[in-house]
Amino acid sequence: MARPEDDLSSSQALVIDSNPTSRSILVSQLRDFGMGTVVQCSRLVDARRQLEYRPFDLVLCELNFPNEVSTGQDLLDDLRRNQLLPFSTVFIMVTGEATYAKVAEAAESALDGYLLKPHKAAQLGERLYQARIRKISLAEIFSAIETEDFERAAELCLHRFESRGLFWLYAARVGAELLLRTGKCAQAQILYQAVVTAKTLPWAKLGVARSLLDEGRVAQASTTLENLISEDPTYADAYDVMGRAQFELGKMDSALSTYKMASDLTPASISRLQNLGMMTYYSGDRVEAEKVLDRTARLGLDSKMFDCQTLVLLAFTRLETGDRKGLQRCRDDFARLIERNPKSQRHQRLAHIVEALSYIQNHQFAQALSAVRDLVKLVKTTDFDFESASNLLSLMAQLASKAIQLDEVDTVVDTLGMRFCTNRAMTELLAGAAGAHAPYAARVRAAHGQIMKLTEHALLISMEGDPAGAVKDLILHGKETLSGKLIETAHLVLHKYAHKIEEAPRLTEIVQALRTRYATHSQKPVLGEQKRQAGGLSLRTGSAPPKAPEVLT
Repeated sequence: MARPEDDLSSSQALVIDSNPTSRSILVSQLRDFGMGTVVQCSRLVDARRQLEYRPFDLVLCELNFPNEVSTGQDLLDDLRRNQLLPFSTVFIMVTGEATYAKVAEAAESALDGYLLKPHKAAQLGERLYQARIRKISLAEIFSAIETEDFERAAELCLHRFESRGLFWLYAARVGAELLLRTGKCAQAQILYQAVVTAKTLPWAKLGVARSLLDEGRVAQASTTLENLISEDPTYADAYDVMGRAQFELGKMDSALSTYKMASDLTPASISRLQNLGMMTYYSGDRVEAEKVLDRTARLGLDSKMFDCQTLVLLAFTRLETGDRKGLQRCRDDFARLIERNPKSQRHQRLAHIVEALSYIQNHQFAQALSAVRDLVKLVKTTDFDFESASNLLSLMAQLASKAIQLDEVDTVVDTLGMRFCTNRAMTELLAGAAGAHAPYAARVRAAHGQIMKLTEHALLISMEGDPAGAVKDLILHGKETLSGKLIETAHLVLHKYAHKIEEAPRLTEIVQALRTRYATHSQKPVLGEQKRQAGGLSLRTGSAPPKAPEVLT
């Protein structure tokens, strides 16, 4: 009787190999196994395009491509990092390299198989069978993930891990990722540590560091990461997380250096180039930023991994250097992106920023001021996020550097600083965005100082025996400033002293409403649009429909 895992008649496969003979052999063997559709690619760039825009059940990919700087491993890492490889896709690396390091690297990337050349058809068939068995075995877990029932999926993973059922190690990795996603950092840390104890695997150690980082224990996370990098200096994901830790501490120079090392290890990684380019921009080195951002745009513009904020920052650098043709290319590139994503509100919003920059370059200052005023009207809406704030600050700084500014601009800068300067990292990013006009950067830092004073004053009230008064003070100023720092501090004080506060239920309701409305619990420093946490495992889910913007009053 035919097994369900053997039926490939309705399946689609992609074979990626620069050698026509090897490619032909693989295609022939797949067709002999009954594969329904087989697509071939000789270049990684073509393969990436196929995988971004079309689902495949199976990918057979050569590791080495002599005429390209990238490898099959780089392709897999980029796809995994940007959530472009569905769980249902079986990914098998085909290569002549049989070293332990290469096999371990394959395991780290959650590969479904590693096929060594020269191989027989039966060996390929066995790899396919084993990979599909794993997919079927874990199907219930990923069905729960697809429907965004994360708690159920995490329970299934934990049960598989504890019972040491089939594919328990992979289930542990998925379960820990789910726990991190749902904010259960301590439980995720325990699970990662259990995997480290059972099997010393780099991804599990990295998971421990990510859990510590999400809990705010940055020093311990950094120590774990330093040890991991010393054990394996080529583990690029570890540099990603280390850069994030340094970034959250406000150590911009250290983060920049770490992101550069990660990018140097994987020169064809679009997402790492974007991180490096954005960090370079906000650190103030506009000349180097223009080079990195331009390379990112040329390499990744047609990729789903590309973040259109890259084009915005590239447009800012070209305005500052007077590169009229370069800025026009940014406008043209945005037109192409919008043509491909006509329903994306983010693309439209960022395209308006580039259009405003074009007005400034062409000395159409009335139109530029009008565009800025339109943005200023949105600073108190719920969907006006950190990215929008930094772009608006950069626009106003560019105008101010040309002695053109709105009458109410200082108030706007203060409002943005009060709302978004929740920690040192976010403050330095906003200050970097305003770098073209030093007085604005100074106001941003002053706003952060004011928020810290308000926080310290409230905590002093609490320490003097009046936690209810502290919470009320934080709520009052939180509503006035829209500050995530103040609102989150109110939440923490309530959580700690609820048993001493008579009005705790009423105050909790107010604070929770503010947290939900302002999304203060998720205000963390990020570069661009983050699709996946550094070092994390991609978990594809459905997406919620966009909500209409709400004005914060």
